[in-house]
Amino acid sequence: MEDGRGLEKNRRGAGFSVDLALLRTFVTVHRAGSFTRAAALLGLSQPAVTSQIRTLERQLGRPLFLRQARGVTPTTIGDELAHKAAPHLDALVEIAETGLEDDSTLRTLHLAGPPEFTAERALPALGELTGEDGQAFALRASFGNAEETLEGLAAGHHDLAIGTARPRGALHTATPLCDEVHVLVATPHWAERAGVEDVRDTDASALKHVPVVEVHESLPFVGRYWASVFDARPASPATVVAPDLRAVLACAVAGAGLAVLPRYLCAEALERGDVVALHDPPVPPLRTYFLVVRTGTLAMPHIARAHEWLLRAAADWN
Repeated sequence: MEDGRGLEKNRRGAGFSVDLALLRTFVTVHRAGSFTRAAALLGLSQPAVTSQIRTLERQLGRPLFLRQARGVTPTTIGDELAHKAAPHLDALVEIAETGLEDDSTLRTLHLAGPPEFTAERALPALGELTGEDGQAFALRASFGNAEETLEGLAAGHHDLAIGTARPRGALHTATPLCDEVHVLVATPHWAERAGVEDVRDTDASALKHVPVVEVHESLPFVGRYWASVFDARPASPATVVAPDLRAVLACAVAGAGLAVLPRYLCAEALERGDVVALHDPPVPPLRTYFLVVRTGTLAMPHIARAHEWLLRAAADWN
């Protein structure tokens, strides 16, 4: 059975030393979960990546990955080596990049997350850190779903990721950022047609004829709300599907039907009366956001500062 003692014993017994290029390839494969994706990230051929991993495995005397039909899975020894090596390799990259920059060059923070939350919450907060205060950095943002964001973070495309799932494993460090309250809304016209008078007593059956506006055919927001609050499934498929919650809100305001939206996103529309809440459950559905970094990279000042700033800003979002 493999454990940490195996790697430690092998290091001591063989006068262990490893080419940094091999470690870099190994960490890239570990993060990408595939020789093919790692080869693309490194600008190498797949046979070259395979050869380097085999060389490293021979040096260690242990297999580092289990080959599967789709990609690779690290062995226990592979996970241990990645956990020990990855932060140091990231730090070396940081040193190399810093050494190439002159004093007038800003460090760049690469942020990734869901489009609505990143645009409405994270980017305005981090925009305050891009000024000339002696600790400023440049900011680059990209949008994606949870899976895409974590894959990009693991591959080194992003420095800081915002997601709604806590990643597994030791190569990522996740910190709870804030909770998002979901609200069931529609125009006053639809509330009246559904006979909604007391939002505390709304029944799912009263809403079965109201059209649904969603981000996906699978009804991720409405379906979760119905399951959590009504212990039921939505009676109707989506009438309008738009893959951005801001578009969903715009359609709901236009009278296209009901929608389940984060409260922060629809608060102004509720205040203006463009939409109204159709239900006020004792315990509204919540979704938790996490700040995620590659383990060890919080030692880099620009990442640590952005991380701390977002946590501070999130105290007011809740």
